[in-house]
Amino acid sequence: MDAAELPPPAAPMRALVHAPPPTTPWTTGLYDCTEDRGNCWLTCLCPCITFGLVAEIVDRGAMASGASTALYMLVGLASAWWFTPIYTCFYRTKMRAQYGLQEDPYPDVCVHTFCEWCALCQEYRELHNRGFIMDIGWHANMEMQQRGGGGVATVPPAMHVDGMTR
Repeated sequence: MDAAELPPPAAPMRALVHAPPPTTPWTTGLYDCTEDRGNCWLTCLCPCITFGLVAEIVDRGAMASGASTALYMLVGLASAWWFTPIYTCFYRTKMRAQYGLQEDPYPDVCVHTFCEWCALCQEYRELHNRGFIMDIGWHANMEMQQRGGGGVATVPPAMHVDGMTR
């Protein structure tokens, strides 16, 4: 069989590969605790409070920060504190999905297993840098945003065009 008689080469098979969703970097690094020393100390002394504040915002008010704080303590006491990093890791993963954040510098489970306090501080700073006032909770942040007094990044700003509002 000479070259003229050979069938044409098969077209390369193209796998249906979906591009990963766009991700953005965190506004602060995992170890940037010097940017917010107050929260750093609070998290070192009582990580359950920082977790509760973060969880309320990430859950969009479905559970109050006090309830999340109590659940963190209960999970810790029931499991001799070995399960809390796994529990809090789910909130980091949920937060990354909500804001398109990179899984950086390590996978979420590793960050929470080996750097639990740093991870909680970073999540707190991220939400704060996105315009949330962490101490007042989800519902108060939404009320303030609706009145025009806050810069919460989860709700688009109202548009004013020719006297019309949306």
